[in-house]
Amino acid sequence: MKNKVFILAIVITFIISSCSSDSPKDLVDVVPVAGKVTFTQYIKPITDGNCISCHGTIPSGGAPMSLTNYAQVKDALLNRGLIERITKAPGDGLLMPQGGPKLPQNKIDLVMQWQVDGLLE
Repeated sequence: MKNKVFILAIVITFIISSCSSDSPKDLVDVVPVAGKVTFTQYIKPITDGNCISCHGTIPSGGAPMSLTNYAQVKDALLNRGLIERITKAPGDGLLMPQGGPKLPQNKIDLVMQWQVDGLLE
């Protein structure tokens, strides 16, 4: 009987210690912005990590344009509805990245701040 209680105590301790209090807010990779948002420092890493698999030098998977450089991403933001596409609701067929999870809100916020800051290179 003592062995069963001891084992039960160990199992309960293990379960409690493996739980965490992480919230979705804690799990977002917050990128501190020093000054204004620039393409090279903040936006290019987002497009390189999330967009160029389809919007590469040679677009694939039905992508209509490349998003590999400043001019192309700026054009997509100003003329092709980039912000609207990355802020669509999950499950919307127009959400980018297509077929992937929605970008974390902090990355969407960086793209929006880049526009507010003047689309700096």
